[in-house]
Amino acid sequence: MGVLPKTNELGFFEIRLESIGGLGANLAGKMLAEAGVVGSGFNGVSFSSYGSEKKGSPVKAHIRFCDLQTNIRDTTPVERPHVVGVFHENLSKTINVVSGIYEDSVVLVNSGKSPEDLKEKMNLIGGTVAVVDATGIALEEKNRVNMAMLGGLFRLCEFLDFEHMKSIIRKSLEKKYPGAVEPALRTFQRGYDEVRFQTFTLPEGESMPEPKRWDIPVYGYLTQPIGGMVSNPGNSILKDLSISRNGMMPHFDDEKCIHCAACDTACPDFCFVWDEQPDKKGRPQMFLQGIDYQYCKGCLKCVVACPTEALSSNREMEGYAEANRVPHRFDLVK
Repeated sequence: MGVLPKTNELGFFEIRLESIGGLGANLAGKMLAEAGVVGSGFNGVSFSSYGSEKKGSPVKAHIRFCDLQTNIRDTTPVERPHVVGVFHENLSKTINVVSGIYEDSVVLVNSGKSPEDLKEKMNLIGGTVAVVDATGIALEEKNRVNMAMLGGLFRLCEFLDFEHMKSIIRKSLEKKYPGAVEPALRTFQRGYDEVRFQTFTLPEGESMPEPKRWDIPVYGYLTQPIGGMVSNPGNSILKDLSISRNGMMPHFDDEKCIHCAACDTACPDFCFVWDEQPDKKGRPQMFLQGIDYQYCKGCLKCVVACPTEALSSNREMEGYAEANRVPHRFDLVK
């Protein structure tokens, strides 16, 4: 059995995975815990918390390890993690993904950005940022993001048996999906090999923020809205769905567009922006102006529906969505 590098006051080494539905964080947490318990001889537990259980909705997975002399009777959410795995970098737009980390915690982020850029994006004061382009690896290997992130997490958790994890991946896939075994193993290995690290020293005189559940407001009789009013209504005007994209997004070529609205009919989130203009004979007609990428979750149904290939599926590139976003008219009422 290995030795845990650090533990909290209860004797636990704790990991929290921040993700969205569809990226496989729940399965990754279970496989990580199994590797620690079966392969490395620790006591361990894994559980997840999520809402509507649909693609694109926030998901958290929680993993705890301890030695065999310590009993685990705690299944509360991990609020002081030693390791955080962020499966989608844009989660930091809406969720405080680094909440509760220690000065020496490690945050693994699925991103192509530099650690310095991610430190600013996540408002990180101190700690170590580890970066792996899990989405890019998964697309190249035709596999899942969670396998690349698992590889990166094993790089951070050296007390776990790397070779045993490979046998768990093989066991989990070979009966139902034998063709996925080798791509999954390659993705896992690349995730392990391609992690980049940078440690940021806590500035003198500063301390790490106390953990706070920014994403889940706690309402009591003194803090709830008057009359039980819903302060965050469930409509897309107030939502940013860009965190739901899994690395691919539709690109629009207006020269090929015939303004047939097949894309708009297929789109579940009303991402397409139209404007009324006169046609060649002076008659009013609706013309497609582009895509409001704030509301595009990358389902790519519009690409399938487009009859002229005016919409194509491409890898999401840094800054593309912001540069090519066409605002909706209701942006004026925000």
